[in-house]
Amino acid sequence: MNLINIFLSYLQFEKRASEHTVVSYRNDLEQFLNYLQQAFPNTEWREVDAVVIRTWIITLMEEKITSRTINRKISTLKSFYKYHIKMGIFDTNPLLQVHAPKVRQRLPQFVEEIDMEKLFSADIFENSFEGWRDQTILELFYATGMRLSELRMLTFSDFDLYNNQVKVLGKRNKERIIPFGHNFQNILTKYVEWYSEIFGTPVQNNFVFVNVKGKLLAPKNIYSIVRKYLDMITTIEKRSPHVIRHTFATHLLNRGADLNTIKELLGHSSLAATQIYTHNSIEKLKTIYKQAHPRA
Repeated sequence: MNLINIFLSYLQFEKRASEHTVVSYRNDLEQFLNYLQQAFPNTEWREVDAVVIRTWIITLMEEKITSRTINRKISTLKSFYKYHIKMGIFDTNPLLQVHAPKVRQRLPQFVEEIDMEKLFSADIFENSFEGWRDQTILELFYATGMRLSELRMLTFSDFDLYNNQVKVLGKRNKERIIPFGHNFQNILTKYVEWYSEIFGTPVQNNFVFVNVKGKLLAPKNIYSIVRKYLDMITTIEKRSPHVIRHTFATHLLNRGADLNTIKELLGHSSLAATQIYTHNSIEKLKTIYKQAHPRA
């Protein structure tokens, strides 16, 4: 097994990284390896130094690759070398001598409250298994702010309808409990009725979100479901499960929730990752100020 596959196996089976993350890491590492073979023939992984990395970064910048994407690729290589140093394969990590390009911080996009109300109040979900499944997925994303990878792997045993909460296994195998309201409880109950009619009473370890054949939905299926319905109610550029996660956090903050609470609900490891949402609130205040103040 080559070094890339060894590292990806570690991510998948020990770190429990999502399928999307593993694919992203594979693409980044294979792209760098292709560059290495073309620009520095016969150079092995352990022979790569900071000069090689800087030359590669310059090449990416010349190809108009964004700083954000370049930084992700650098982060991938750092993790790759860090793992193999730990395993005794490499002696040094050349990325430690490389400075990543500065990234202009972009505000996370979110859907306005009025549009989310429109999504769930309009009669756009079919009265069928797939219709109720799709509505349950959209409602759950908005009710909890969980990640796509977290929602996809939920089983029926993860839901506690008595206490209105769901257990989620997040990044680094970290469990957290997220509450939800009676509105989502009613939606889930209706979905379970449709599920039971087609597949029989669900067993506790059955996956919740499946296709009409009972197979676990792929990440791209869930992404497509979210995109389909957000297309109906908003014109924002990004329309994905992660945008609903941003929407969840932004709406909580706008209605008075404190950052530490939002941090725990989202499963962030540090408050720094959550603070980005305060910028959205500030931008909203500026917009209202300009519209309302006579001398703005």
